[in-house]
Amino acid sequence: MRVVAGERKGMPLKAITGTTTRPTTDKVKESIFNMIGPYFDGGTVLDLFAGSGGLGIEALSRGVQRAIFVEKDGRAYQTLQENIKKCRYEDVAETFKTDATRAVKGLIKRDIQIDYLFLDPPYRKIEYYDLILTLIDGGKLSENAVIVCEHAAEVSLPSTYGPYTLTRQESYGGTIISIYR
Repeated sequence: MRVVAGERKGMPLKAITGTTTRPTTDKVKESIFNMIGPYFDGGTVLDLFAGSGGLGIEALSRGVQRAIFVEKDGRAYQTLQENIKKCRYEDVAETFKTDATRAVKGLIKRDIQIDYLFLDPPYRKIEYYDLILTLIDGGKLSENAVIVCEHAAEVSLPSTYGPYTLTRQESYGGTIISIYR
């Protein structure tokens, strides 16, 4: 794993060993950012189920101003923190070692607008996609927010989440990337 583009291009990222997470491959990550960017001028990214932080770190490298990472697995969280430090993003990254539902409830109480939302929950936990609606109902997604969902091919997500419409869907083997704007 590595940072694909931007100011930290080529920086190797530590991956998590074992089967508790599924890191997004560099090929899929590059494809996602070509669809939604590829570069940004500021904004805030929320990387739920961050794992080792590859997506949020990539967004920072490509010009996002601030990143919030949520990961509850202890080993993954430690790796996430190591990757943020290695990329020297400690000053623009917030990390939370907690369940995504609890983190979203906490974010609802804050004065924050999310411009990019990455949602890649465990494939068997489709109820976590409802967190998108919680963020919308809480007024946390900016008007021009981009929502990126990574999910198993057998999971069918709706064509809309509130005012955000499915604009693109790409398949990578057993993984689907769904983008809402």
